Amino acid sequence: MTTISPLAKLCAAGILGIVLLLSLDPVSALVALVFELALLPWAGVPARRLLRILTPLLIAAPFAGLSGLLYGRDEGDVVLVVGPWNISKGEVALAVTITLRILAVALPAVVLFATTDPTDLADGLAQMWKLPARFVIGALAAIRMLGLMRQDWQMLRLARRARGIADGGGPIAALGRLGNQAMALLTIAVRRGSLLATAMEARAFDAPVQRTWARIARFTPRDAWFVVGAAVIAIIAVMMAVMTGAWNFVIS
Repeated sequence: MTTISPLAKLCAAGILGIVLLLSLDPVSALVALVFELALLPWAGVPARRLLRILTPLLIAAPFAGLSGLLYGRDEGDVVLVVGPWNISKGEVALAVTITLRILAVALPAVVLFATTDPTDLADGLAQMWKLPARFVIGALAAIRMLGLMRQDWQMLRLARRARGIADGGGPIAALGRLGNQAMALLTIAVRRGSLLATAMEARAFDAPVQRTWARIARFTPRDAWFVVGAAVIAIIAVMMAVMTGAWNFVIS
């Protein structure tokens, strides 16, 4: 997976995402998810790191399905009564569908970009898709700053604890401290961004000349087959949904 062009990964994730978002049905999402899970061992990501990367997705998807379960439209017989909520079969089906769609759409994007070097992606966008170099390099610099922001957050937390303002006070006080720390992090990020922008301007990153690149971006036949494979998975998922009568075009 790491030898695949970042643009091929971007195209593959885009194809699967767009196709799966066209229909609100569990069949197409389930078929695509099965293929994606079957291909995970070849993603080139160690199991422990893969689990850490996917943890936010595995937490968010069921919560999104829960919203459909509690606030969806009542259809069919009531299967469960929880307080003020009468949960029907239609709401259960909607919750399952939402959860599967989120997993099927987000899983390839998360895994594919976890194996992508941001510099390689920037090279491909600028050289092959001819995006403005100023935009691409600026976005790359911003991505490179994410690691520093994580370190800044940790340092802010330790500094506040050392001053005795990071513990106690109950959940309301904890939320207030979290907001204050987030504002401090935002201030640091804005200052660092301004300094970085000035430094990049001083080094002629915005010079009106033809830019050269240290690494040449290429799109090989292997990359093309990778994109074709993603398209085949999307087609199979749609065909299975249509054949089972589950296809539910969201725009109609």
